[in-house]
Amino acid sequence: FWYIGRDLPKISSLQDYDPPIITTVHADDGNVIAEFFRERRIVLPLAQIPLTLQQAFIAAEDARFYKHKGIDLISIIRAMYKNLEAGTIVQGGSTITQQVTKSFLLTPERSYERKIKEAILAYQIDRSFSKDEILFLYLNQIYLGHGAYGVEAAAQNYFGKSVEALNLAECAMLAGLPQAPSRYSPFRHPDRAKQRQIYVLNRMVEEGYIDQIEASEAIETVLDIHPRRNLYLEQVPVYSEHVRRYLEQRYGMDALYSQGLKVHTGVN
Repeated sequence: FWYIGRDLPKISSLQDYDPPIITTVHADDGNVIAEFFRERRIVLPLAQIPLTLQQAFIAAEDARFYKHKGIDLISIIRAMYKNLEAGTIVQGGSTITQQVTKSFLLTPERSYERKIKEAILAYQIDRSFSKDEILFLYLNQIYLGHGAYGVEAAAQNYFGKSVEALNLAECAMLAGLPQAPSRYSPFRHPDRAKQRQIYVLNRMVEEGYIDQIEASEAIETVLDIHPRRNLYLEQVPVYSEHVRRYLEQRYGMDALYSQGLKVHTGVN
C-alpha cells in the first residue's frame, strides 16, 4: 500500500478546475453561427444543474455517494451480485469519487495497481472536498457520447435544450450513459438506451427520489431525440472559417479551442 501510494498525483490540481470549453461565434442578433472546441463542454455550477438530474446520476452510478468515504465496499459486492445474476455488466462498483479520480488523475490502463491508486486517491479526495464539489466536477467532466463532455453539452446534443429544461424521462436517459456511452447511445441504439433509462428510473424509485407513478409516466414519455445541428456548416461556413482563421492567428490555437471565447461579429 505504501509502495504504490508513494508517487501519486496531487489532488490539489482539482481545486483549479479549468477544462477546455467551447468558443462560440455570434451573429449581429446574438444567434450562434459557429462553435470551435477540442472537447464540447459547457461548465455549469452545481446550483444550475437540476436536483432531479443529480439524483438520477447518483441513483444509477453511486447510490451511497453521500454515505461512503470515496470507496464503497458494499456497492462493489452488490454490483458483483447483480452482474452475476444478470449474466452481464448492468451495474458498476466504482463510486462517483473514483470516476472523478480516473478522469482527472490517472491513466485509463486496467491493472490492480491502478485500481489501488484509484482507491487511495478517492479516499483523499473525499477527505479534502465536499460532496457537492465532487459532484460538480463529475457532472461537468464526464463523457456522455457523441463528443459531449458534461451534462449541459449532452442535453444540447440529444434533446436540443439546456439541462434546466429537462424532464424526468430525459434526465434518466442521460444518467444511463456513463457506463457505456456508445453502447447506450439514443441515436444508434434507441432500444438499449430505453432499457437503460428504465433501469435508472427503477433505481430512483428504490432510492426514494421518485415514486412508481412518476417512473411509469416517465417511461411512457415520448422523447424528441435528434442530432445537434452543425451550425458551422449550416449557417455561414465561409464567413465562420474567416473568423476561425483570424482568431487562431491573433490569439493562438489554445485560446481558440480551449478557452471558451465569446466572439461577436457583424454578420447578418
